[in-house]
Amino acid sequence: MTKVNRNLSSIQLTLLVLLRLSIGWHFFYEGLIKLLNPGWTSVGYLMDSKGFMSGFFQSFAANPTTIQVVDFLNIWGLIAIGLGLILGAYTKIAKIAAILLLSFYYLSHPPFLSLEYLIPTEGNYFIINKTLIELLAIAVLLVFPTSKILGFDRLIFKK
Repeated sequence: MTKVNRNLSSIQLTLLVLLRLSIGWHFFYEGLIKLLNPGWTSVGYLMDSKGFMSGFFQSFAANPTTIQVVDFLNIWGLIAIGLGLILGAYTKIAKIAAILLLSFYYLSHPPFLSLEYLIPTEGNYFIINKTLIELLAIAVLLVFPTSKILGFDRLIFKK
């Protein structure tokens, strides 16, 4: 029995695992949809970047070779992170990678009042948006290693 298991009730563990699986599915499906759409590219998203890091993100879109690398890493990063979270395999790496990727998404399109984007959003945000909330949810999962109870990490990282 791991330390996490002794400190969590079964409902807490169940909800944390469901959160991990849900976020994993979100990442996996987003990557899969991009992979299956041969015309998908992140150029429009990157060119629509605003805020203090817009030049950094727009510079990726300006170079065709760089955009191919960015698109490849985005698609396969989403798929790998999603599978890691769903399977509970190498989840610490998957969670850190997810936090890094979501940080890029957040910084490329920060939800500040003075910024208007061509790409529509599903709501009205100020500082806190769905990207930041998902990032924080993954940070919570990072400190509750549920995959060592329910996941392949239990087998991979036996003591």
